[in-house]
Amino acid sequence: MIKDLTPEMIRELTVKARKSRADIVAMTHLAASGHPGGSMSSIDIFTLLYHIISMDTDKVVISHGHTSPAVYSALARKGLFPPLDAIKGFRRVGSIFEGHVEITVPGVPWGTGNLGQGLSVACGYAVAARVKGRPMDCFVITGDGEQQKGQISEARRFITKYGLNNITVIIDNNDLQISGSRTDVMPQNFRAEYEAAGFRVLEADGHDFASSYNAIRQAADDREAPYVIIARTVMGKGVSFMENKADFHGRPLNKTEMEQALPELDLDWPMAELESLRKEPIDEAIPNRDVPWPFPQVNPGVNRLYEKTVFTDNRSALGRALLEVAQATPGVPFTVFDCDLAGSVKTDAFAKAFPQNFFQAGISEHHTAAMAGAASTQGVVSVFADFGIFGVDETYNQQRLNAINESHLKLFCTHLGIDVGEDGKTHQCIDYLGLLRNLQGLKVVIPVDPNETDLAARWALSSPGNCMIGVGRSKTPILTDLDGKEFFAGKDFVYGRAHHLRPGTQATLFSLGAMSAAAVKTWGLLKEEGVSVEVVGVSCPFALDVREIREASARGPVFVIEDHLTISGLAAQIAFTAATAAVALDLVPMGVRGFPPSGPSLSCFQCFDLHPEGLASVISLKLKEML
Repeated sequence: MIKDLTPEMIRELTVKARKSRADIVAMTHLAASGHPGGSMSSIDIFTLLYHIISMDTDKVVISHGHTSPAVYSALARKGLFPPLDAIKGFRRVGSIFEGHVEITVPGVPWGTGNLGQGLSVACGYAVAARVKGRPMDCFVITGDGEQQKGQISEARRFITKYGLNNITVIIDNNDLQISGSRTDVMPQNFRAEYEAAGFRVLEADGHDFASSYNAIRQAADDREAPYVIIARTVMGKGVSFMENKADFHGRPLNKTEMEQALPELDLDWPMAELESLRKEPIDEAIPNRDVPWPFPQVNPGVNRLYEKTVFTDNRSALGRALLEVAQATPGVPFTVFDCDLAGSVKTDAFAKAFPQNFFQAGISEHHTAAMAGAASTQGVVSVFADFGIFGVDETYNQQRLNAINESHLKLFCTHLGIDVGEDGKTHQCIDYLGLLRNLQGLKVVIPVDPNETDLAARWALSSPGNCMIGVGRSKTPILTDLDGKEFFAGKDFVYGRAHHLRPGTQATLFSLGAMSAAAVKTWGLLKEEGVSVEVVGVSCPFALDVREIREASARGPVFVIEDHLTISGLAAQIAFTAATAAVALDLVPMGVRGFPPSGPSLSCFQCFDLHPEGLASVISLKLKEML
């Protein structure tokens, strides 16, 4: 519910915005970096919004996160923290007031920096509010140059399709960007583009509180369509020589310019006092803290055991576990996002059972990755299922932002590795571990067979934090122990635990995920030759205990088989862990080198000797050379 705007409030906001302009100029000058120009063109919009919305239920998403000086000052002037805290700490190590907005700052729901993300984040919030049955207004403040990003078009279509009419976009239209005139850099017709997507378009004077308020009120009161408000603004507004100058997009004032600007500003403190304040140490560094977002209590349901006679694929087991966990937890809302691949990634059964919780975004991976991440912070179980090449490689930037914002996304990726065969280089996801290992807090599970897939899926869906479960395309044998019993029968999933599939004394063969079936067959061939090799299945490559590596080294050579690039996959992870723990290894990587060819998957595997006969030959030859 939008509060009424009274004449008294307009006078109050006018004073606060004027003081905020001084805050912006001062903090960027003292930091000798930052983006004052866009901050000053946006400050009236921020000041108004923070005073007319409910900060408890509504959201203000800052898509152009470089306007952080304006956000920090507006929130401070709203009363969420002292303005001096932001001026003192802006862009200083140990301070929460970073160069781009971050979730560590009270009132900031999502940290942004890379442009084009905000509208997708708003979709995630709106979807979560819908499945939870909660009212919410979401306002997305974006830059005008930012509209050039294709992800915004993806988000607009999604908003219209699903009638997310509680989202209002406000464009800070100052007509300038880093390289100069926006119309020279990349001409756009905002009105036409948004109208074509089904939005209603309003225009307002972004520096006139009454004008902006009337547009915001109309958008919030009308739930028949989503709205965009094109707010006419002036870069550098409030300091005469800064106005309409692209140079001040990302350049603070120098000392001479600061002295020239001060008479036009309403700075609450002498500059000498602020300069001294900036020299004081930050009270304390940002402490390690728990994830701030709620995660619901999820019933993982009853583990499903696939008998050894069953021949199925891990992706089917993944989809079935998702459905069963959702069915076992009727009181917890799920949101499952798809990009035109439901039948292939096996979310189609969930879609049929829970149509109101399944969101088909079409071929819009960038938007969907950001949307699903944002939704996961709102007390729902959020799943984004896609092919690995799209869910990881194509959307790495979005997944990186999800990690920065400490979301709870469950990323289910299928069609990993060269198992996709004929689809060729563009679809053979052989580098996902090299990318995902960079994302702090993300857990990765590459299950060895359908039974572990079931266990891992139930664990991921009922655990907080970001998690990726990755599987291939083809059917995978059910692994058994030496007695012929299903290996995972009666077991629970423990993140980081390795699986000793076969015993051995002369060497160790680590196998990543579904490559474990080939490793077990290799063990049998070597046994016939009198060669004894321990086979260790690894499903958690980033959490392999160094004790496993130390014990493997003691046996002899360490072989690693993986459907992944050896330079950035399991072999690389083992080498890094061993080196940092001072464990000497005779390491033999057996994986993918370069881009694989296009052809039947078996033929692709044979190109790299990633089949039992080829693996046995390499291992046998290595051990004979050591005699």
